[in-house]
Order: sequence, then C-alpha cells, then structure tokens
Amino acid sequence: MKFKLVIPFLALVFSNNVGAQDISVQVLSAVEKDKVISNAEVMIQRNGESSAKSLTNNQGRTTINSGFPDDSNTLLIIKKDNYSSLVVKCPCNDMTYALSPYMKNLDGMRIVLNWGKNPYDLDSHLTFPGNHIYFQHQKGASSNLDVDDTDSYGPETITIENKRFGETYHYFVHDFSNKDNLSSNKLSASGAKVFVYVGQSLVKTYYIPKNKTGNVWNLFKINENGEIVDINNVISKTTQDIGINYADNDREEEVYVSNEDKKRALQLNRKGDQAYQNKDVDAALEFYKQAIEYYPTFGQAYGNLGLMYIKKGYKAEAIYANRKAITYASGNSINTTKASAYYNIAKIFENENDFEEALNYYKLAKELKENTVYDNAIIRVRNKIAQ
Repeated sequence: MKFKLVIPFLALVFSNNVGAQDISVQVLSAVEKDKVISNAEVMIQRNGESSAKSLTNNQGRTTINSGFPDDSNTLLIIKKDNYSSLVVKCPCNDMTYALSPYMKNLDGMRIVLNWGKNPYDLDSHLTFPGNHIYFQHQKGASSNLDVDDTDSYGPETITIENKRFGETYHYFVHDFSNKDNLSSNKLSASGAKVFVYVGQSLVKTYYIPKNKTGNVWNLFKINENGEIVDINNVISKTTQDIGINYADNDREEEVYVSNEDKKRALQLNRKGDQAYQNKDVDAALEFYKQAIEYYPTFGQAYGNLGLMYIKKGYKAEAIYANRKAITYASGNSINTTKASAYYNIAKIFENENDFEEALNYYKLAKELKENTVYDNAIIRVRNKIAQ
C-alpha cells in the first residue's frame, strides 16, 4: 500500500518540472554601446512563484536554474538602482537585454529594441516633421539614436528628450538584413521586442507578431496631442520607401479582450479603488496595472493609474497614463473624461513651470468641455507667460 501511494507523488513532482531549464542572459546599457551592467538583479517568475535571485557578473551575464520552462508563461525581471526595472515574457535563454537609466525630462521617451540571433541587423527608425532618426542620421531635434547594433540581439535605442507639441511621431523597425526581400518572414521570427520608457518606468512592451510576412515592423505613432496610437503590424517596404508616409498601414491595432478578462479587469480596478480608499497607493497602483494587463484598452484604469502616479510623484508616467486614458475614453461622458485628463496633464506642466505646454493642454480641455476651472487656468497661465 505504501509503495502504491509513493509512485503517484513522484510522478506529480516530476511532471511539475517537465521542460524546466537553465536560463542565461546578458544585461547591457540601453544608452552606451556595449557597456555591460554588472550586479544587476535577475529573477525568473511564473504564476506568482519566483526563482532564486542572481546577480550579473563583470561581463553582465548570469545563469539561473529557475525550475521553470522557458516559455511565454514565464517572466524575466531585471532590476538595478537608478535604472528602470525590466519585465519581459520569455523565451529568454541566450538573449541580451538592456536597462534604461531613469529619464529626467517630463515629456521624454526612450524606445529600446532587442531581438534574437537572426536576422543580424534590425534598425530602429523614428520620423517626425523635418526629422528621420536612424543609423545614417543619428541626431535630430531633441531626439537621437543612442545605440546602433548590427550583429544580432541589440539593443538599438532611440531617445526623445522632449516631444514637440503639435507634431506626429512614427516609430518602426526595418529588417536591414532582408531589406530586398519583401516576402521574408525572418523579421516575424526574430523574437524582437520593443520596450518603451518614460520617467523611471517601463510603460509598454511590444512583441513582434508571429507568422507574418514583411520586412518592416510598424509599431506606433504619437499624435499631435502626445497620445500613443498602437499599430503593431508587419508590412513590406522597399528601401526607397523607408520613412515615407505609411498611412495605408497605420490602422490602430485591434485588441481582442474576452468577457472573462474584462470581468477580471473590472474586479482588479475595484480592488485598486478600495486600496486607494485605504490610503495604500502602492497596492492601488499595482491593481490598476494588473487591470490593464487583462484589458489593455481600459481607459478608466489608465485614468486611475495616472492619479496614483501623481500621488507617487511620478510625473512623466502620470502624463503617459492620462494620455492613454484619453485614447481609450468611451461611453456617454467621453468628452468629460478626455477634458479631465487633458486638465490633469496641463496641471503637471504648470506645476513644473512649463507654462506654454500647460496652456496647450488647458486649451484642449476647454475645446471638449466648457468649465470655469479651465477658463481660469487659461487666464492664469497666460498671465504667467506674460510676466
């Protein structure tokens, strides 16, 4: 009898570790070419369970015996003082990741591209009026290509020091290794990921769509009012067409969210509200982030997240979250919601003595909703500008 009871237990233990493997990574700086990051803390997490932590060595490398399979249900987490924490879905083994130093500018953004061994050369591109930032033109108006990589893995990094109000920005990735092959699927199979940072935080991660044909990954635009519009598709372009208007391929990404995931998001949003009422801002912030993970177009959760960022003093992140709340605003009170978010953004700029930018956003709020608060704010900042 004892023998019969032990066998199923052993089988269960064995099955829980099927597919488990060591995961080796290298950590570099996102803004200094080939600079390794030593003593970065690396951890693997799956279903809320975490592996032992490991520190990178003098070559920026570490190997973790995580006990978990290296698949999309496993997360890699990298932390280092004065750098934004990185969280990414695996597969991660033999990959290189880059950490972004904290950004100081209120309306800046850093965009970091990483990929696998093949193709060898993927290029980051950023276009906006009068500017095209890429390997042949690395500096532009308040924007630059910090790191260019031509031998696999990345990073390739573009930093926008200050976004210019009223101008549209467009970010995309070109498969330079297959620039002449419009029917290539190598880009889609590259395992490419793009990490977007504002302030001290990683605010968005894009994963290359799989099983697609094309040599350009068309990721997102930033519209005239600063709102990020996700596109996230793979298209084909000749070298001569790179950087030319992609209007036909710029449809906003359609995100499917199941009713079950929407229900989970609503529950998490309510938990965030309760945590905030209990004055636990950190817990509330995490609940709102989790709600957005389940429901990426949940405008109300973004608005709540923006408030928590303000409470934490994360002003750049608060601007980002309010812009997403504007993008995904819906329902009968859509104009009120958007106007309120524009007002929140304007108030941040005003408190930082950027009165011109504050005026721009107070005006946007007033265009959507008549309110004496907006009128008074416009008068106030105009007086400050005139002083």
